[in-house]
Amino acid sequence: MAGTAIHGRLKWQLGTVVELVEETPNTRSIALALCNWHGHRAGQHVDVRLTADDGYQAQRSYSIASAPEDGNVVLTVERLADGEVSPYLVDELRIGDQVEVRGPIGGYFVWEATCERPVLLVAGGSGVVPFRSMLRHHRAAGGAAPIRLLYSARSQSALIYRDELTRMSGYPEIDIRITLTREQPGGWDGYRGRIDRGLIDLVAWPPADRPLVYVCGPTAFVETAADALVTLGHEPDLIRTERFGGTGT
Repeated sequence: MAGTAIHGRLKWQLGTVVELVEETPNTRSIALALCNWHGHRAGQHVDVRLTADDGYQAQRSYSIASAPEDGNVVLTVERLADGEVSPYLVDELRIGDQVEVRGPIGGYFVWEATCERPVLLVAGGSGVVPFRSMLRHHRAAGGAAPIRLLYSARSQSALIYRDELTRMSGYPEIDIRITLTREQPGGWDGYRGRIDRGLIDLVAWPPADRPLVYVCGPTAFVETAADALVTLGHEPDLIRTERFGGTGT
């Protein structure tokens, strides 16, 4: 199984698009078949590189959305209005196209289903992507640890993996909690508003249980959540964070 990888030791390879799934109006999942893929750990990411006809190259990192047990490598990409790479991946890419990929990368923001400590996943917007990998890995490997996802999105239509998360919420040891920050449909029985100290205190395991905590989302979101967790008494050494420059929630 792949561990921590150093960029300089990784080689670029071509991945062939074998499936495209529209998760939300602005987000698409891309399944890639890779001939020289030797596995990954839940929570790792890859680099994607695009090359224009004039030779100009643009490169971005994307979390892996698929579990280590899945057949193909899946990336879920949110279109950014000022992005160089994401608009092409979301709007232009077609089945049979090829893209350059390098990875897997990262050993800090990973989770193994053999761990029995309670797990809290705190996601803002497309920060839910690496957590899909962890949740799928938990199911495929028969993980025994209780795992809880607190996921913040702007509206119900912006929920990535909405149907899959609904199905997962019925599985033993998996608890899905969702808060909508801007628009809530009639009859909405989830949480309302942004993830803050009060909501984290309501949803998280007590600090005395020493849960592992993963937080992923835009920088401001991650800083707010991490500060709240520490203030509530969670051990900083048990909190792992990953930031990116996507939209807020």
